[in-house]
Amino acid sequence: MENDQTRREFLTAAAVTIAAGTVGYTQASDAQPAGTGADKPMPKSADTVKIIAVSCSPRKGKSTAMALAAALDGAKEAGPRVVVELVELADMAIDGGLAAGLPPAPGQKDDFPAVAAKLTDPAVRGIIIGTPVYFSGMSYLCKAFMDRWMAFRKDYALADKVAGVLACGSARNGGQEVTIRSVQDALFCHDMIVVGAGRPTSRFGAVIWAKGDGDDKDSAANARNLGLRVAKVALALAGK
Repeated sequence: MENDQTRREFLTAAAVTIAAGTVGYTQASDAQPAGTGADKPMPKSADTVKIIAVSCSPRKGKSTAMALAAALDGAKEAGPRVVVELVELADMAIDGGLAAGLPPAPGQKDDFPAVAAKLTDPAVRGIIIGTPVYFSGMSYLCKAFMDRWMAFRKDYALADKVAGVLACGSARNGGQEVTIRSVQDALFCHDMIVVGAGRPTSRFGAVIWAKGDGDDKDSAANARNLGLRVAKVALALAGK
C-alpha cells in the first residue's frame, strides 16, 4: 500500500479483502505470497511465521477490521515466509465475567477457547490487536477479550510473541493513542514483545481515523507500518 493512498482508497481496498473472507483471511494455503512466482511452492509450515490480527469491534467488517486487513498486507511485505490471518470477534460470545470466576449462564456459548488456541499456536509469532475507541478507551468486547487472557498467565503462553495495537477513532484526535497504550499495558503483563508502528511514522501503534475526509494518508501508512514492523521483528526473533 502506497503512503500517498487516500483513506477512502485504503478502506475500499481493505473492504474487498474482507469481502473475500474475513476469519478465513489466511494467506497460507490458497494464495501465493507477495514476491514469489506462481511456479514456486508455498513455504513449508515449519518455515512460516504467522501473524494474527484480532478485531475487537462489535461491528463486523467495518473500519477496525479494514484497517487490520491493511496491517496484514503490510506484514506480508516483510517476506514470503509470513502468513497472516484476520479474526473478528463481532459474532463471537466472549464473556469477560468468566475471567473473574463467575459461573457461566446455563447453556452459555463461549468462543474464547477457540481463539485462544489460535493465539497460543507455536507457529503464531505475532499478534495485532485492533479496537475501536469509545470515550478514549477500548471497546467492551476488547476489554472482555483481554480479561479472558487471564488464562494465559498461568504459564505465560504468549511470552515472547510480538504484539502491536491498532485503534480506530471517529476523529483525527479521538483518543486513539490513549487507547493503544491501555491495550499495550495488558500485553506487557503477558511478557510479550510490544512494538509500535515502524518507520517512518514510528508511533505507539497504528492510529486510524475512521471518518476522515477522504484525504487521510496517515491511516493507511500507520496500518501498513504496524503490520510490517510486527512481522519484521517476528521474523528476526524466529531467525528467518
